[in-house]
Amino acid sequence: MYDHLERYVTHLKAEKNASAYTIRNYRAEIEEFLDFLAQDDIQDWAQVDRYVVRGYLGRLHAQDYARSSIARRVSELRSFGRYLVREKILEANPFRAISSPKVPQRLPKYLEVDEVQRLLDVPETRDSDGKPSPQGLRDRAILELLYASGLRVSELTSLNVGDLDRERGQIIVTGKGDKERLVLIGEPAQHALSRYLADGRPQFVKKQAPASRPLFLNRLGSRLSDRSIQMILPILLFRSGLTKKVTPHTLRHTFATHMLDGGADLRVVQELLGHAQLSTTQVYTHVSQNRAREVYLGAHPRAGAPDEGRSEEEDNK
Repeated sequence: MYDHLERYVTHLKAEKNASAYTIRNYRAEIEEFLDFLAQDDIQDWAQVDRYVVRGYLGRLHAQDYARSSIARRVSELRSFGRYLVREKILEANPFRAISSPKVPQRLPKYLEVDEVQRLLDVPETRDSDGKPSPQGLRDRAILELLYASGLRVSELTSLNVGDLDRERGQIIVTGKGDKERLVLIGEPAQHALSRYLADGRPQFVKKQAPASRPLFLNRLGSRLSDRSIQMILPILLFRSGLTKKVTPHTLRHTFATHMLDGGADLRVVQELLGHAQLSTTQVYTHVSQNRAREVYLGAHPRAGAPDEGRSEEEDNK
């Protein structure tokens, strides 16, 4: 049964082009289920039915796993079950009949426009001598691009110089499932990228730079990693004075929210974000509706509670 898991992981890598993060989670969490089966001396898939699966989920509940964690495991096991059926290891998917716990929808966190500007202003693009600072130019370009395009951090770090079309203000991005899409960038991001390419990136390039010409480089001349950006951002956030928790994905949420606040069509935002399903993008409409309500309640003189001393009859006149 563990061999079947390893074959499934290979399938995720080779055929689904799943990210390293996804593969790591699937392997670890499906392996937890297989360990549960081993403890109950279940050694064959024919012994796995819905009652066994419910016993596993019951154990997770007893161990105080969050609903979201249990729901994720149910989803992973269903996908694994579909693979086992496709490979004729199972006749039917035993995980299909198991209902997933309802998880309260959490609205994405985002930054206000002025908070974004505070963050963008942090990177020092010139050193103490007034010369261009390669690190500052790079970090400013990263922030501008994340906010301007809504890219995932993995998409940003995988960019090569040849993916940029600066004349048209667009970038070719390879997203989830190895699917390509075009994203647009505005003039501030284009300007930040031009400065970085002219005065920043050449100072990172080493003699034996990779032939793929990664767009964003570290001080060793290698492609900047997702982890590096996740470590850079808290430093910039601290220097900005903002107290919110901000990740690269927060800037993606911010991009989508500000686009909808500005009147963008939902399907346009879906395409720019690279969402396969419109329902994934619709969560941002709830954010915009909440935002509109907050603005209304704070701005309209008659949006709050009736004035003390006035009767309901007087308010209805």
